[in-house]
Amino acid sequence: MMSKFDKITRQQWLVLSAAWLGWVFDSMDSTIFAMVMSSSLQDLMGRTASKADIASHGGIILAIFLVGWALGGTLFGTLADYFGRSKTLAISILIYAVFTGVAALSQSWEQLAFFRFLTALGIGGEWAAGSALVAESFPDRYRTKVLSIIQSAWGTGFFLAALVNLLVVPWASAHQFTPWRAVLIIGILPALFAAFVREKVREPEKWLKVQKKRENLKLSETSIVNNKDLTVLTLKQLFWPELRRDTIVGTLLAFSAIFGLWAVTNWTPSFVEELLRVHQTSEALISNYKSYAIMALNLGAILGYVVFGPIADRLGRKNTFLIFFLGSLLLAPAIFYNVTNYTTLLLLLPVLGFFNNGIFSGFPIYLAELFPTRLRATGQGFCFNFGRILAASGPLFTGFLVSSLGSYAKAVTAVSMIYIVGIITLFWARETKGKPLPD
Repeated sequence: MMSKFDKITRQQWLVLSAAWLGWVFDSMDSTIFAMVMSSSLQDLMGRTASKADIASHGGIILAIFLVGWALGGTLFGTLADYFGRSKTLAISILIYAVFTGVAALSQSWEQLAFFRFLTALGIGGEWAAGSALVAESFPDRYRTKVLSIIQSAWGTGFFLAALVNLLVVPWASAHQFTPWRAVLIIGILPALFAAFVREKVREPEKWLKVQKKRENLKLSETSIVNNKDLTVLTLKQLFWPELRRDTIVGTLLAFSAIFGLWAVTNWTPSFVEELLRVHQTSEALISNYKSYAIMALNLGAILGYVVFGPIADRLGRKNTFLIFFLGSLLLAPAIFYNVTNYTTLLLLLPVLGFFNNGIFSGFPIYLAELFPTRLRATGQGFCFNFGRILAASGPLFTGFLVSSLGSYAKAVTAVSMIYIVGIITLFWARETKGKPLPD
């Protein structure tokens, strides 16, 4: 492995490490709420709250979280194109870490939803800035591999969140702290990492060249009409004729994958709880079994993240997306509707994670190849995160279906059909295999 990367510079390794760790903590802070969602809402809404109440209010909070993530990704993606990838990355890490910790102080489910919204602003910004930073810092021959490694950080963050849940919940219970509050407080720790990023990580040369052109344009008397690509707001440029199709395709692909993730696998802890309650399993064991299920899911996810890039280099971006969409479409109903045994669930979750989590490695790779440097972070942030706004209805819809159909299994099976949208969208997608990043 090292021989393949022996020409990578110290600064490039630093960029890769910073973006990877930022995404790990991003994932951890995003996931720890899923681990404690039921218990936090039960505590804030009272013991009389029913499963349907918890599901519907949990769906509302997840939807609000997704909207905040989308707005943060679009906003900070645009800022990263104007003020720098590294600076924006540091600010976004600080935001999501601080407000994850602050959410532990919530006294109502409305306050919890508000703090999760603020957390999501930073989480969305971290991906947009970090993925553009890595894509522009590495030569073409390494790009797909290092971006796949970056995405694997999400699965690592899941493991870290599950580990936090395993260790903190029993400790908090033993010391008379509210467990879900203790878990969320841990989420503030990545704030310390933001200072390191700001101090050590330099901006990529590709962005510095574009920024220098912008600065020179301000000092010159050159007609603005002849330099619209540097003067028109980057967000507006995404819908110029030459970029409109790529923007729509990227958004719909992201929407399909994100809707599937949040409407399907993020309900895994709740599904585990439903599966075990019929066997009179204790609350302590259910909490542990949730953590094991998340770990199993992400064993497969990490493998999917890492191999997406090499597969995309061999088969092409479109064919690889197709494989992962099909796997997600077939496995989600097969698992959630048919599995009634916890052991069987643990064996199958890694396979599902490989496909419906692994597909996310495609977005930093593919979206970076669709947009030029001057608006790359804007394009990546908009497509990945506007798709998230569209997908915000996923948790709400799943929560509604739980109430209507009576189980997480039936609800998740129904919403997994969203992967068909991604498959159809691929007919209009451009193939970018073997092409350099557009300048």
